Amino acid sequence: MTGSRVGAALRTSSAGLLALSLAVGAVAAGFAVLFRWLIRTFTLLFSGHADYAGAAGAAHPGLPGLGRWFVVAAPVAAGLLYGPLVHFFAREARGHGVPEVMYAVSHRGGRIAPQVAGVKALASALCIGGGGSVGREGPIVQIGSALGSTVGRVLRVPEVRLRVLVACGAAAGIAATFNAPLAGVFFAMELILADFTAQAFGMVVLSSVAASVIGRAVLGDTPFLQLPAFTVKHPTEYLLFALLGLVAGGAGVLFTKVLYAIEDLCDRVWRGPEWLRPAVGGIVLGLLLLVLPQMYGVGYPVLGAAVGGRYTVAFLLLLLLGKMVATSLTIGIGGSGGVFAPSLFIGAMLGAGFGEAAHVLAPGIAGPVGAYGLIGMGAVFAGAARAPITAVIIMFELTGEYTIILPLMAAIVLATGVSHLISPDTIYTLKLRRRGVALGRPEAIAPSQPSLQVRDVMDPVPQPVSEDAALVDVTTALAASRFGVLPVLAQNGDYLGVVTARGVSDALADGRHDAAAASLATEVPTVIRDSDTLAAAADALSRDDTNALPVVTAEGAVVGWLDYRALFNARRVAAQDGSRAQPSSAVQRP
Repeated sequence: MTGSRVGAALRTSSAGLLALSLAVGAVAAGFAVLFRWLIRTFTLLFSGHADYAGAAGAAHPGLPGLGRWFVVAAPVAAGLLYGPLVHFFAREARGHGVPEVMYAVSHRGGRIAPQVAGVKALASALCIGGGGSVGREGPIVQIGSALGSTVGRVLRVPEVRLRVLVACGAAAGIAATFNAPLAGVFFAMELILADFTAQAFGMVVLSSVAASVIGRAVLGDTPFLQLPAFTVKHPTEYLLFALLGLVAGGAGVLFTKVLYAIEDLCDRVWRGPEWLRPAVGGIVLGLLLLVLPQMYGVGYPVLGAAVGGRYTVAFLLLLLLGKMVATSLTIGIGGSGGVFAPSLFIGAMLGAGFGEAAHVLAPGIAGPVGAYGLIGMGAVFAGAARAPITAVIIMFELTGEYTIILPLMAAIVLATGVSHLISPDTIYTLKLRRRGVALGRPEAIAPSQPSLQVRDVMDPVPQPVSEDAALVDVTTALAASRFGVLPVLAQNGDYLGVVTARGVSDALADGRHDAAAASLATEVPTVIRDSDTLAAAADALSRDDTNALPVVTAEGAVVGWLDYRALFNARRVAAQDGSRAQPSSAVQRP
């Protein structure tokens, strides 16, 4: 009995959600530390260096006879390992990961298969360690989100809370991996939830803080990039920053177009089994790495050198185009990794090249090359992902440099605006739209008559199911139900919660064919009072992102059911009554 009460408290109370958020943050931080260790281990194994991009062109210490040619074999060997792993155990782990999380939150109620966390961690670490030119942001977002989803599903929390736990996992992963707690929060809110409700924001913040504390204790507390002090000495320089923002917005969109164009090309060319595709495609990737070894892995040493002003403009442009192709090819052949770090890399090359050119054309105005590189990083990411808040905050946290904030904000906003003008999609949403998936949540529709109450339009309570009803009986009852959700009652008539078609589908998919209705019941944290206005009821439906909610009296007895159809009908009737009540505006002419 005590266990069931604890479970009910975790599912429905604010304190329970707080505890779950902290737990998800701690677990995601542990996986983030493990993920970074896996990347370092596999990079050492395949290249013989902690980060081969920083030793570009060197031979593998363990294979000196191959010289630099080992880079052709490294992606092939890694592909032979992660290709079957992804194909046979978690196909959603292929690619950059963030679109899959966005889809799970928007269309699957936050449900992500539990094996995704482990498969994504191994596959992405193998891919990056074997030379895949992708980042670790997408994988850690998907890993953390899968952990949050798994915790919520084990405890059978309602969907509205499950989505919050998924966002908590995403924020915690970014916070621990990049030492960027604020960026983790806003990435989750701006891209995953697209929702700034006070409760969701608070829980995501707590999860991010917990992950940051653990991450800093294990990985240290140092900024990602070390920059010299920077100030804007000449007001005219803001014009250069604005111009860089406009160019970077176009570069972000170009990166998106190149990514999916090369992915389409790989799809057209490949005719073999999908599990073998990363290994065979790894030959092409390896040849590219042979020509441009700076593309090996994430490439942070090369990024730092560019921001430090150690490359010529021509070589910066070569690295920019090379990264676009290398990242797109890695994803196209079935690799697993993120596009956030590549967008930062592309932005750094663009910004540093722009800064070098500005020093030649306007030597009395242009500031340090590193400042332009940093601004280019944030602006290209904003142009590709169209997440300006996240872009500003993450660049501040990755560098610890506040003096760059004003020109950074200006460039990022302009880059986002250019991206909006050029393309209707972002680097994340385009993947979903190509599958025919449109992101968005249903709008609440309330009639314009404030005098109407829920009791005036609610439907009768659907035939409930008993707590000990067998799964086959629950399935039959749901098939006959218009709502796709039914109340579950205890033997004494107490209301236990609801059972949904999705919950039954999950039970069947998991092989729990002997599950009883009580084990599938989900306690709904939001119920509608029969005395509520329809506007309040519409807000409740939209807030819980559900099709129907139970209606209760002041004493807590379930007396009805309300769904969007009832609200639409009430609005239609109100509109018809209003049109009949209005006098005719026609004027009779003599």
